[in-house]
Amino acid sequence: MIERDMPIDIVLSADVGMEFPEMYEHLAKLDDLLYRERGIHITTLRHPQGFEWLMFDHPVNRAERWKHIPPYGYGWPGMKKRWCTGMLKTHLIFKEVNRLKRERNALHYIGIAYDEAHRCKNDPHNRYPLVEWGITEAQALQICYDQGFDFGGLYEIYHRASCWCCPLQRIDELRKLRTHHPELWERLRDMDNRARAQFGPGPLGQFKQNWSVERLEERFARDEKEGRA
Repeated sequence: MIERDMPIDIVLSADVGMEFPEMYEHLAKLDDLLYRERGIHITTLRHPQGFEWLMFDHPVNRAERWKHIPPYGYGWPGMKKRWCTGMLKTHLIFKEVNRLKRERNALHYIGIAYDEAHRCKNDPHNRYPLVEWGITEAQALQICYDQGFDFGGLYEIYHRASCWCCPLQRIDELRKLRTHHPELWERLRDMDNRARAQFGPGPLGQFKQNWSVERLEERFARDEKEGRA
């Protein structure tokens, strides 16, 4: 959009607070470029308390408790209860975007790639430039690399560089987390121990179906010892 001299007034980013350190460094680098080229900074949206507070300490209302949710905390997110995406990303962005559309009749440019065009929504105030230009995810990543944005090497290690604590990532991705980001792996173990102590063995306290982080630690350590890592 910068190269095509398209208007950019605001760039929104939702920070869950659980991104890889390299991703925060990438965003700072991108912010520098945006300021040099357009004189604006990334507008970062954050929940006032954040991921761990929602997971462990958020007071749950009575209606939700009827669904067998404990009085405090949502527990680990999962495929059927992705509260993290809703409360820490989409809700914050949609609220701000809707305000800008209402007050300034803004166009909303969304970075969905050409090979995920099925995610696009039919809204006259939404534009999908990567879809319009036929740029796939792989091509978009290569464009970033060509411009000097390498995400600190995250995409050379991981299939997806989303939140490092996500229970929905593949077991092989978690193995890589233990190897390449041991400090985050130890933090994940602490979070999982706390979740199991607070929520018990059910889905709220279970990191993955049939797997706690401690069991994964035992598996990875055993595989490492046997030369299968």
